[in-house]
Amino acid sequence: MNGQPIRLLLIEDNPGDARLLSEMLRDAQAIRFELMWADHLANGLERLRAGGVDVVLVDLSLPDASGMDTIVQTRQQAPDLPIIVLTASSSDEKAIAALRAGAQDYLVKGWADSELIIRTVRYAIERKRTEAELARYARELRARNEQIQADLLLAREVQMALLPQRYPVFPPGITPEQSLLRFYHHYQPATLLAGDFFDVFPISDTAAGVFICDVMGHGVRASLITAMIRPLVDELFYKAADPGSLLAEINRELVTILHQANTTIFATVFYMVADAARHELRYANAGHPSPLQLQRRRNTVTPVCLNAQHGPALGLFPDSIYPTIQHPIEPGDAMLLFTDGIFELANANGDEYGKERLEEVVRQHLALPMPELFGELLRDTKQFAGAEEFSDDVCLLSVEMK
Repeated sequence: MNGQPIRLLLIEDNPGDARLLSEMLRDAQAIRFELMWADHLANGLERLRAGGVDVVLVDLSLPDASGMDTIVQTRQQAPDLPIIVLTASSSDEKAIAALRAGAQDYLVKGWADSELIIRTVRYAIERKRTEAELARYARELRARNEQIQADLLLAREVQMALLPQRYPVFPPGITPEQSLLRFYHHYQPATLLAGDFFDVFPISDTAAGVFICDVMGHGVRASLITAMIRPLVDELFYKAADPGSLLAEINRELVTILHQANTTIFATVFYMVADAARHELRYANAGHPSPLQLQRRRNTVTPVCLNAQHGPALGLFPDSIYPTIQHPIEPGDAMLLFTDGIFELANANGDEYGKERLEEVVRQHLALPMPELFGELLRDTKQFAGAEEFSDDVCLLSVEMK
């Protein structure tokens, strides 16, 4: 108390008990006390309103209040002050009830000597101070968490805004229904921020660049990497017609950035050019799951690059090579690109959904329009897992040649 006396307010209707306490406090050697006395709760509350009190001792049996109500009213009037209860009973139940009601400690009349009273007062003040500090830390932490949450929500809005909002049409100037290439997607982050990313952009009047990416993990760190990759794709657009060259250059840039940041993280990427005029795909793969080719005329569903050569994930090795593969595509065919969140989810037994089941479900619903096919696939995965949410980000993207 910095050498100042501890100002103690005693709310007690028995003058004898008040006099006894005064004498005990007067005997204190190391600490000085300044005792104030009120014989009714109303008088005590009025004294508390005036301020200048460090600790309150209140009897549980007063002429104008009794039981836990005395603690409640005292705490309402002085929420920041330590309260010590005086009781004639040594019942543990009453003591526990008093502490739950907001008291810091209790003293049993007739059992307390000078040393115990002084120690109880000091401990009650210290406990209240600690309680106030913890409450302040909790408020500060809550405020920080609210700010972080607000920042994450804003970052999510920005991330979602960076995804394609409207798809290009081929050739330009026609309606989406007339376009030679049509697109559809489903994007479902596992947390506020995702590590999955995709983009669709025109290469020519009849060819589209289709880019899908899955950064290791999900959340803030993964979303930061997607935020790095997106401008790299735009910056290196002059290489967009050659998928292997584009991925190699993005990889070199990403490795440099990650090395400077002294962190290890990688991203799987599949990038293809869908050329409607040539009925051809040109693609390169950086460790990404093989897309599916949906051939409705032939009633087949096959992975397009299951046996083709591909390079490692981006961000691992600076001089990685990504071969460009050519693959035919017929009118009416569709390409289904996806990230691993759709097939790596597990059920309660730990069984993984798997690529084979994904292919089979797509095959069963091959005749459906893409939005409906996506709906059936998502419904089946959730039914398999027994949950509505995915543990990892999910991105589905289709390209259909008219």
